[in-house]
Amino acid sequence: MPLILFNKPFGVMCQFSNHPTRQTLADYLDTPNVYPAGRLDAESEGLILLTDDGALQHRISHPNLKQAKTYLVQVEGAADAGAQEKLRNPLDLGDFVTRRCDVKHIVEPAWLWPRNPPIRTRATAPTSWLAIALSEGKNRQVRRMTAAVGLPTLRLVRIAIGAFTLEAYPLLPGEFCEVSPDELRKKDDEPTR
Repeated sequence: MPLILFNKPFGVMCQFSNHPTRQTLADYLDTPNVYPAGRLDAESEGLILLTDDGALQHRISHPNLKQAKTYLVQVEGAADAGAQEKLRNPLDLGDFVTRRCDVKHIVEPAWLWPRNPPIRTRATAPTSWLAIALSEGKNRQVRRMTAAVGLPTLRLVRIAIGAFTLEAYPLLPGEFCEVSPDELRKKDDEPTR
């Protein structure tokens, strides 16, 4: 039962079935019977885990099991302390209220690859980078959260699921590696600091 770490490129659909206008996971992976444990929308990039083990898939993706997911988010606007605090606390998005999460203002990491196609920015509007760690992951949640506090998302990159990170496994967009599911179990058992 493989556990695959894959760096999903921008524009790729998080599915194996054909799509009329976009690439899918099938354009990158030729491993039979694996499915993503959680998804990223086409405009988002970064780490996804795939497995053929339904119980493992559930353990990775179910929000009640608190497998934290960390995103690097480039937003339009200045992400001041007030906006960060609003993002951290439960936020009413209309159809649900978010859980408390971790939010930090960061500098764009030097190891982060350039997006293809590049981000369109306005010369008159500043941009900021945030690291947001959630234990839930509703449809387009991070984008909806940043928009709700007046900071539209320009770029969204998931860099970690639990203890698996793109820093520890430096995969470029479209690259993948197979790891033992035992690594996830070991990482789950490690004490948190």
